[in-house]
Amino acid sequence: MNEWLYGKEGYYKNFKAIGKEGDFYTAVSTSPFFGAAIANYLWKKIEAGEISGDILLLEIGAHQGHLMGDMIQWLYTCDPGLIEQMRFAIVERQPEVQEAQRIYFKERFGEDVKVEQYRSLEELKESYAFVVSNEIFDAFPCELIKDGEIAVVEEHQVSWEKAPESLLEKAERYRQVKGEMAVGYEAFAGELAGSFDHCDFLSFDYGEKYVRNDFSIRLYKKHETLPLFDEEVELECEFKKSDITYDVNFGLVIDAFEAVGFETVHYETQARALVRFGLIDMLEAFARQTTQEIYLREVDKVKTLIAPTMMGDKFKLTHFRK
Repeated sequence: MNEWLYGKEGYYKNFKAIGKEGDFYTAVSTSPFFGAAIANYLWKKIEAGEISGDILLLEIGAHQGHLMGDMIQWLYTCDPGLIEQMRFAIVERQPEVQEAQRIYFKERFGEDVKVEQYRSLEELKESYAFVVSNEIFDAFPCELIKDGEIAVVEEHQVSWEKAPESLLEKAERYRQVKGEMAVGYEAFAGELAGSFDHCDFLSFDYGEKYVRNDFSIRLYKKHETLPLFDEEVELECEFKKSDITYDVNFGLVIDAFEAVGFETVHYETQARALVRFGLIDMLEAFARQTTQEIYLREVDKVKTLIAPTMMGDKFKLTHFRK
């Protein structure tokens, strides 16, 4: 999976369109109110004196940079002076994607906003940061396990062999006999803990806080979902040409962060989180400033973010604090 997404000529090696022109939608591509709501939550904390106004706002895995752009735009709306005080940064390891981000921010903000770029968290040593990510945990590599065996791919064919004892011990700990076992959450949480003396880390992703004991791994191509083990899927044809993902086991994520000193502040549905962040009040204010037609169009997009049958319940917020 790591080779598929990030290897030479991997799916994410170069900038990929997201949304109507791409293979899938995200909350960011659905509506700018997603990023605005997160920024509104941060602004409320600053206004209440709970967080300093001169902090570092950091996004990890920012794609083109739309989420960061939407957050900056909303913070400027709330208090233009914040843009002078705050620092903005992105961690993105792909040079080609970094270049796409620089072009985007130049076009959106000109010289008025500077967004720092880093290749890894190891380059950062800060006293505090407010860190955000969207759909990052589902992009971590994973092992596929089934009844004590692990999947091995050779010449684009999947076969099974006995799993390493360390993996079997971990699977037994989570009572998992079948499905995806993510690799790297512990190291990632450790890197965050090592980069900041204190931080808030908010992330949105899809999945549940329990083991399904079934495979969710799938491909996304031109907005079609293709289960990896579907007979119609030809791995040789799809390798590096479509997105590959799986449902996140948030129990594993939470354990990884708490093991390195973070506390879990919130674990809740995306719908509940965005409403708590002030999304409904923001929409009401927007209605007073625009035409009915534009308002209704934006409300329709927001429904996708919070409707239980769409992104609202399937996507979850995890908020960790150190």
